[in-house]
Amino acid sequence: MARDATQDMPDLLVVGGGVNGAGLARDAAGRGLAVLLVEQDDLAAHTSSSSTKLIHGGLRYLEHCEFRLVREALLERERLLAIAPHVIAPLRFVLPHDVRVRPAWLVRTGLFLYDHLASRKRLPASTRIDLSRDPRGAPLNPLTRVGFEYSDCSADDARLVVLNALDARERGADIRVGVRLESARREGGVWAATLRGPSGETQAARARILVNAAGPWVSDVLDRRLGLGGFKRVRLVRGGHIVTPRLYEGAHAYVLQNPDRRVVFAIPYQDDFTLVGTTEVPHDAPCACARVSADEVEYLVATINRWFRKGISAEHVAWSFSGVRALFDDGAVDASAVTRDYVLDLDAPPGGAPLLSAFGGKLTTYRRLAEHALQKLSPFLPGLKPAWTAQAALPGGDLPCGDVAAYARRLFAEKPFLGEARASRFARSYGTRAERLLAGITSEAGLGRDFGAGLTEAETTYLARVEWARSGEDVLWRRSKLGLRAPACAKARIDAFLKTI
Repeated sequence: MARDATQDMPDLLVVGGGVNGAGLARDAAGRGLAVLLVEQDDLAAHTSSSSTKLIHGGLRYLEHCEFRLVREALLERERLLAIAPHVIAPLRFVLPHDVRVRPAWLVRTGLFLYDHLASRKRLPASTRIDLSRDPRGAPLNPLTRVGFEYSDCSADDARLVVLNALDARERGADIRVGVRLESARREGGVWAATLRGPSGETQAARARILVNAAGPWVSDVLDRRLGLGGFKRVRLVRGGHIVTPRLYEGAHAYVLQNPDRRVVFAIPYQDDFTLVGTTEVPHDAPCACARVSADEVEYLVATINRWFRKGISAEHVAWSFSGVRALFDDGAVDASAVTRDYVLDLDAPPGGAPLLSAFGGKLTTYRRLAEHALQKLSPFLPGLKPAWTAQAALPGGDLPCGDVAAYARRLFAEKPFLGEARASRFARSYGTRAERLLAGITSEAGLGRDFGAGLTEAETTYLARVEWARSGEDVLWRRSKLGLRAPACAKARIDAFLKTI
């Protein structure tokens, strides 16, 4: 059984509550290690909630010969779909062919490799389609009649992070949200750290190993908070996205090729919207201030207008978001060509406490990153239990046959006061954990006040008490994704309600 990190010196102090930090905390806690994770803002507050919302192999990475990365990501795609079917779902992608960008033989070769680099049990293979006859060609401008279709998965990125943190806590990890690492030094073979809590109070902590999973702040942790220099270089790349009212009918996504050889996704989002992205531009400003620039919006709008009959302008943008990734700087000139593979740097001086820093990576490969990190640390962790996360369902993921729709129907039948739409959302957000959220509630009145878009006091209370939500922004934009539908006054009302819990 995992030890409670609050009752003994932690084996690991994990800095960063993004997908890599939360995934590593979960894996380590499940192996019997005492884990303390600190996150200065909210879980998934930055990069991990600002992705393109995909679990994918990375088809375009094949052009850069990153075969190992693609194979690992394809294997992880299957595993994550199995262990988290409530927050990860199959998605078909339509790729209109532009002969001026890539020859058809190259696209066919890439898709063949994509289908066969790793075993594929849950997703259908790629096919060629005639866009002049197929209904999925109807929304498109007649630039080509040749298209291809392949499979990947959509994901609720922020909920994936929270579920990993939740499982880590239930296995004994100490997860502290709103707690910042101020500094840490090696003392007597361990790390002595100073933490700063949500109210500004300082806390002392000691740990045998420090794991730097701070994402865009990975260099800041090394240079300013640990006082170390000379580590591998980091390249910050910003990915911008826009969300518009729904651009087309259907549950499929589009992969749009541009003359600059970059691709842009158009993805169904939250039923009534289309997510368009991403851009990839160098980023030098403070990481917490990432915003989509006017040039990025123009680029994404122009891509849509090039391919779709239904034109849009910047005025159609309902929401925009941008995330910064700290990629390992491999010297590539073009930001889109920088490797998305992760690099784990171990610093373990003789007699000194080990430090492991994670550079790069992507949402899809977070679980393997955690396994590789613990493999690197295993010489310092005698008796470490074997890897276990590949087949262990995340909280709520133990759905019968992984069938989210069937579970939503069952939930509605048992709790008809939810309504079909809310029952479906609960199934997709919480899986079987919806039963804990709704425990003891037998009527609509038991849900309490509705803040808008179906978000009630009962759900908000669950998110605060179980999932670390501390503000209206946490609730609306990361835990529930209802910010696009909720009224403008909802955030302030939720903030006020959270103060009463």
